[in-house]
Order: sequence, then C-alpha cells, then structure tokens
Amino acid sequence: MARRKKKMFRTPKTARREARKRRSKLAGRREREFLYRGYKIDELKEMPLVASEENPDEVSVASLVPSRVRRSLDTGLTRAQNHLYHRVTSSDRVVKTHCRSMYVLPKMVGKTIAIHNGHKFIEVELREQMIGHALGEFAPTRRSVTHTGPGVGATRSSKHVALK
Repeated sequence: MARRKKKMFRTPKTARREARKRRSKLAGRREREFLYRGYKIDELKEMPLVASEENPDEVSVASLVPSRVRRSLDTGLTRAQNHLYHRVTSSDRVVKTHCRSMYVLPKMVGKTIAIHNGHKFIEVELREQMIGHALGEFAPTRRSVTHTGPGVGATRSSKHVALK
C-alpha cells in the first residue's frame, strides 16, 4: 500500500519564509558582470600586456595577474607563445596548438583553442574566469585509472579468488 502524504497547513510564518526563498533564488539567477581584480573585460582588453619603460606606473595586464604569470610576461613571450597569441587574436577559427605553457590573456577571451594533450586536440572555449591560467590546465594529459577485479595475471595473494 502506498503511504499518503500528510497535508500540512501553512502558517503565515512559513508562507513568508517560502516567499523569501523564491525571491532569493530569482536574485541569485541574475547574471553579474565579470570583474577581474576590479576591471571589466573590455577595460582589460584595452590595457597593454606589460607596462612601458616611459610610464612604469601604468596599469597593465601583467600588474594584475598572479606573480608566476607576471614574471613570465615581464621576460616576454617565447617565439611559440607570441606566434600563438597573434594567431588567436587575429583569427575567428579554431586554432590548434601544442603550446600548453601559454597563459590565457584578456584579448584571447571568447576564442576557441584546440590544445594538444599528447594524444589528441581538446577544444576549449576561453572564458573570462580562465584569465591567468595556463592552457595546459584545461587539457589533462593523464586519464584516471579504473581497476577491474582480481583474476588471471593478478598477484599471488589474490589469485585464489574464484573466476566467474
């Protein structure tokens, strides 16, 4: 026999509580504008990558990103990274790359890149939240191991498990 659900009477207090929950869910669903260290994505795209020697106090992308990325940008992009950066920013097509050490920069946001993981290319759409992260982080090179049960070829201790 199926159990019947008890009918509950709503008190004014529970009605107010449920209405408050509904309102909070609606407010939580609103799309907030993305800010990276207090700057909008359009402002970030207008900034230079590195501050110029004439104006070292100028706000640049390198001054906003974490220290590891900043040090890499201060030394300058490698030849492969520079080539990839110009290909990504100038083209609207999917760009394939083996350069996993390249960091996601503001001008690359919104583009799609195919990153090589050692086996195949994995397409990744670059979003605002990815700024300052290396491309290799989004194309894992190792697969998770799934072990099967013991059986033929197993160790001595587990050989005595009956095979099905």
